Amino acid sequence: MDLDAIKGILRTFAEVEARGVSPLYEHLALQAAADDDVAGLLSDARDGEVRGTLLMAVAHRLVQADPIHPLSRYYPSLGGFDGVDSETWPLFRSFLLERASKARSLIASRYTQTNEVRRAALLYPGVARAAREAGGKVSLLEVGCSAGLLLGLDRFGYRYQCDGGDQLTAGPAKAAVGLHCALDLAPGATVPKLPKKLALLDRAGLDRAPVDLSDEDELAWLEACVWADQPDRIRLLRTAAAEQARHRPRLITGDGVDDLPAAAASLEGPLVVLTSHVLGYLSASRRAEFVSALASLADSRPVWWVSEEFYGAGLEAVLPGRADLTGSDGLATLGVVRWEDGKAEAHALARTAPHGQRMTWLPL
Repeated sequence: MDLDAIKGILRTFAEVEARGVSPLYEHLALQAAADDDVAGLLSDARDGEVRGTLLMAVAHRLVQADPIHPLSRYYPSLGGFDGVDSETWPLFRSFLLERASKARSLIASRYTQTNEVRRAALLYPGVARAAREAGGKVSLLEVGCSAGLLLGLDRFGYRYQCDGGDQLTAGPAKAAVGLHCALDLAPGATVPKLPKKLALLDRAGLDRAPVDLSDEDELAWLEACVWADQPDRIRLLRTAAAEQARHRPRLITGDGVDDLPAAAASLEGPLVVLTSHVLGYLSASRRAEFVSALASLADSRPVWWVSEEFYGAGLEAVLPGRADLTGSDGLATLGVVRWEDGKAEAHALARTAPHGQRMTWLPL
């Protein structure tokens, strides 16, 4: 990829993904988009992996390894408390370029892998709907599972703060991982009914490079992929990782399309396939193949696809013509798809904030 294209990707990341969410990353990505040397580091990324999030994660990992460097004072994840100022970019630039060899090595060998635990609060209503339609227990298969933390969603506690001050609660009362999510209602929508508990038959994750959380370096990389000025997300990641150590899910190394049938065959009963901000990493043709693979699975067993993705990353194939889901507001869509007699029955349940902090429930 040429340098101008890389700089365009960094600029888009700053202006669309980081703006209003991460002042630090917005500032750094905008500056990097105008800097040939820093932007050029991403030229070592593998095909399809040139992303602003990868550059920020690599920098974060290098600061983790050198926490006494002055740059750390801008990283709340490492105890820093300074906001963006005139010294932030010069320090970042010199820090990264002085470690260009290490940065390029990480960029060439790593993927942007996140396990945003709060997304479980977005997925829970979709999985609950599938379980209700299945008439009982279901098995979960998460595609693009990273470390598989979302596979523990039945063990998390949920508190949804609704319009008007009401609250919905779900999950075990004494859950080690407690998640809070604002729940707004779109015009015409009613508050969803959520079960207190979910009963699962089995669970597994499928990923091209599953993260082993017992490996300290792997856990450090997963933490580095969390945005550095959002330390609460890192604390929640660590809590969920500690809980997972007690209930390790089965993680399968494989391709999310080619190895989907074999992974699905390893699970019994009605199947819920989960994806969360995964399909955007696939090409349009590969996304179409993924949806076709799901439909093929449904030829021989009940299958639901619960997705929390940007509209245009697969859901439009089974739920076309929803211009209301394609806005530039940075929100994804919680969708549930079921196949009956070869035909997809798809529903958009909610618009969702990318890190799980808020959802807007849609009329059904």
